[in-house]
Amino acid sequence: MLDFKVSSDEGSAQAPSGGLYDVVIVGAGPAGMTTAIYTSRDGMKTLILERESVGGLAATTELIENFPGFPEGVSGADLMERFEKQARRFGTEIVEFNEVREVRPIKKGLIEVHTESGDVFQGKTVVIATGSEPKKLNVPGEQELFGRGLSYCATCDGPLFRDKDVVIIGAGNSGLQEGLQLLEYAKSVTFIEFLPYSRAEKILQDRVKAHPKSQMFFNYRVTSIEGSDKVTGVKAVNRETGEEKLFPTDGVFIYVGYAPYSKFLDGVVEVNKWGYVVSDDKMRTKVAGLYAIGDVRANNPAQLSIAVGDGAKAALDIREFVQELAK
Repeated sequence: MLDFKVSSDEGSAQAPSGGLYDVVIVGAGPAGMTTAIYTSRDGMKTLILERESVGGLAATTELIENFPGFPEGVSGADLMERFEKQARRFGTEIVEFNEVREVRPIKKGLIEVHTESGDVFQGKTVVIATGSEPKKLNVPGEQELFGRGLSYCATCDGPLFRDKDVVIIGAGNSGLQEGLQLLEYAKSVTFIEFLPYSRAEKILQDRVKAHPKSQMFFNYRVTSIEGSDKVTGVKAVNRETGEEKLFPTDGVFIYVGYAPYSKFLDGVVEVNKWGYVVSDDKMRTKVAGLYAIGDVRANNPAQLSIAVGDGAKAALDIREFVQELAK
């Protein structure tokens, strides 16, 4: 564990305008909610801080078919609503739309969490469960046309494109899963993938390939999103032949991977070269009382079941940590 070396002026704790908790969890996705269910049920005073609304990326998934206990599948929104009800039942406090700007370790058993609202929360332990966010292509037109036919969430914006032609950039699990939802009401869905193959699960590939309204283009590098006031097309270059192709479309959804939401932790914890937080098999970082779980954690496949497991592991270690502090 890291030693806490703070000066008397810089390291003194601020008055906790937001209160003192046994556990402060940053992020209300599956991992954070699971920790909260465990710790609040254990009688620990637990707070969740969420920069948006409860549920994280899981809540934007139309259909989850590989989470145990739901043989017919379940919508992400419904599943996360169940998580929330369970956590609140045991007394978890949840504050939404209040982004964490800084995590400041003071001493063992006391970590400050500063939010954009100006509140300062204190935790005997703090759990980082901020997950990840969609990566951007960083090509011309992407920023300018966001919200004008370009989106990163088909579950959120897909219904706007009923009976229209749609392009999905990225043919991994996320792209194909969201594309299958769009195929229910779009006129057509075209998938453009950088690699010469898809990394998605075979069952998703089979469903997309069998759909009469879908087509897939592999080994293409997107060079621009076309349009002035709204999206009109996507330009891409065949990586093998060098030929440029224009894909006319009414809408674009981008699924080219995710990046960890961890910049607010700069200098506080160890991260790998991609920005994912390093934690051990008990979810502990090198700062005593500070944990990292779920999709923000290094070497962690982005799977809902694994995030839930991370949350449970962290909660069990937190119980021991808080009990030891009491001694």
